[in-house]
Amino acid sequence: MTINSRELILAILLEIEKGENSHIVLRETLSKYQFLPKIERSFITRVVNGTLEREIFIDYVINKYSNIKVEKMKPVIREILRSGTYQIYFMDKVPESAVCNEAVKLAQRKGFYNLKSFVNGLLRTIVREKDKLELPKDRSSYLSIHYSMPIYLVDRWLEEYGEEKTKLMLQAFLKDRNTSIRFRSKDVALEKTIREMEKDGVKLEKSKYLDYCYEISGYDNIVALKSFQKGNFVVQDLSSMLVAEIANPKKTDYVIDLCAAPGGKSFHIGDKMEGFGTVESRDVSEYKINFIKDNMSRLNSINVFPKVFDATLYDESIKGKGDIVIADVPCSGLGVINKKPEIKNRISKEKIQQLVILQRNILTNASKYVKEGGCLVYSTCTIAKEENQDNVAWFTQNYPFELESIDDVLPEALRNEDSKKGYIQLLPGVNECDGFFIAKLRRK
Repeated sequence: MTINSRELILAILLEIEKGENSHIVLRETLSKYQFLPKIERSFITRVVNGTLEREIFIDYVINKYSNIKVEKMKPVIREILRSGTYQIYFMDKVPESAVCNEAVKLAQRKGFYNLKSFVNGLLRTIVREKDKLELPKDRSSYLSIHYSMPIYLVDRWLEEYGEEKTKLMLQAFLKDRNTSIRFRSKDVALEKTIREMEKDGVKLEKSKYLDYCYEISGYDNIVALKSFQKGNFVVQDLSSMLVAEIANPKKTDYVIDLCAAPGGKSFHIGDKMEGFGTVESRDVSEYKINFIKDNMSRLNSINVFPKVFDATLYDESIKGKGDIVIADVPCSGLGVINKKPEIKNRISKEKIQQLVILQRNILTNASKYVKEGGCLVYSTCTIAKEENQDNVAWFTQNYPFELESIDDVLPEALRNEDSKKGYIQLLPGVNECDGFFIAKLRRK
């Protein structure tokens, strides 16, 4: 069976344009066609992610040379042109003539015979004018087009974080990062596992923040690694690992993780408790809970207990029961744009405000589950203050909780004035991890 890589790329982009999540569509497609050579799968991944990451820049280029604006085009033609433009600008090893020819063939195969000349002419114009492209002169517009980020996000970050940090974040969102993993602290011979992985061609680089955190590269399929199958490590970003560090559980604790899937934080806390205590790992649907169950089987976890429950609903049965309650709530995801690039084109001020209402609903329920003297760890994978610092301020004003310093459990390199108060805002590019927010709140 002959599989055309560019046809698969087009199908993936069209699914994402309909509202599907890029990492899910890409994962499912590559799983279905796992027999494809590594070089083909890498090509598909790079073009899909690159086209999404650079969409604002790409649309600026197309609109500069096309009489028909991008938003008015047929979806098939729009995505053919977007992926073609990405290859022309950002993939030097792909011949420009091949990009144009393959785009024309793809348009024809999809039934757009009458638009072959349009696709060919526009892409060849983009090739010809590539080195003459001029970007807007004003600061916000330039940063928006150059780094392919919506201008309202650029403006708010310039105001909140200043130009230097904003540029570091924008650069980080376009930079490929290696996979971050957590070696399990229980029953894992670390040096032996590392040697096994290196034997399989995996390159490992230790984090400067946590001893058990490494970034890996050079592997083909992570699921095929023996060390993964044996449950010796978990794919997890460093920022997420810090939640368990800040929670700092004791072996006898009862921990409730309200929005747990796929279970990274639950299993980390369970590992830190060395198999003792209880971690009740909850999420909204059986579909999500199945991710936790799959990981539980692979990791042979004995103190993590999955349960289907919607965190926006109150559960009287666990009132005052939690020594630790983890509320890693649904959020705008602005800290993980490099992993889910479509986020930046879907989010808006209105959607953030809707999320804040949802988050405060979950926090209200979570407050009732924490026993006296227990702690609530609140976290998000965003860098929006409304969802982070503002929510914590609202919470401490309305519920009997106070922030508690996290300096004693935080890596020294990450300690600052905010961590003394009880929270940390991690920024991509500034810190070597995803954008993430964590606060520790103690019940009075």
